[in-house]
Amino acid sequence: MKKYRLIIMVIIAMGIILIGTSDPLTSFYKTTGLISNGINKDRNIESDNTKNKGSQKDSTDKKNTQGNNEEGRNTTDENSKILICIDPGHQTKGDPNLEPVAPGSPYKKARVSSGTVGVATKKPEYVLNLEASVVLKHILEGKGYSVIMTREGHDVNISNSERAIFANNKNANMVVRIHADSLDNSSKTGASILVPEEGGKYTASIYEESNKCAEFIKGKMNESGIQLNGIFQRGDLTGFNWSKVPVVLVEMGFMSNYSEDQMMSNPDYQRKLMRSIADGIEEYFKTK
Repeated sequence: MKKYRLIIMVIIAMGIILIGTSDPLTSFYKTTGLISNGINKDRNIESDNTKNKGSQKDSTDKKNTQGNNEEGRNTTDENSKILICIDPGHQTKGDPNLEPVAPGSPYKKARVSSGTVGVATKKPEYVLNLEASVVLKHILEGKGYSVIMTREGHDVNISNSERAIFANNKNANMVVRIHADSLDNSSKTGASILVPEEGGKYTASIYEESNKCAEFIKGKMNESGIQLNGIFQRGDLTGFNWSKVPVVLVEMGFMSNYSEDQMMSNPDYQRKLMRSIADGIEEYFKTK
């Protein structure tokens, strides 16, 4: 009888232990000294599976990152094959000597002028044009494009036809000419985009691509909230008529307007404007 009582007391004690634990089966095995290799093995497998899942995720993330980097490299590699010529308009001293407005044309214009001057900043246009062009160059190079400039200083003498011929000889894929406007009407504001004339004798072959690029730039300017007066065709610009590659000319705004003159010299606005031009160019080349 004592023997049975002892057994019953052991069973009751085991029951209390089982009730007081969150993992009764394991506690039972521990209490009885019968640790199951099977249970431990299953738990180890579960732990290993969790680790493997984590490793697989890390591996996948690495592959995705590598893929994204590879895509970035591919885009950069593709862009590096594209040559963009930036022409900062004007120079320190104008050259009043005449040159033909187009190849073989009897009509002639001054080789190049020094441009206008800001009413507020008193800054010469040729200085502003180069400032903005350098910003544009850096942004385009950041996108992976190859960039050349017709001038990187002010004390030069490069005519409008020579600037176009320079881009032609370098086999540029696109020319971007940077200028600023001026009028007797000081209330006039806003940027403008000029393109070669559609039916022009000298520009018919480059009009379509020039205008297409201009439309993309226009879209990016609108997205950025930049005031834009529109896209205008010009058949009288020497730099257009001598060009054999697509070309757009951006008039950044009016230096004859006090506020806009100041705004165009603001580094933040310059970057905003030049980025919209660069983004438009990028969108254009995505369609090629």
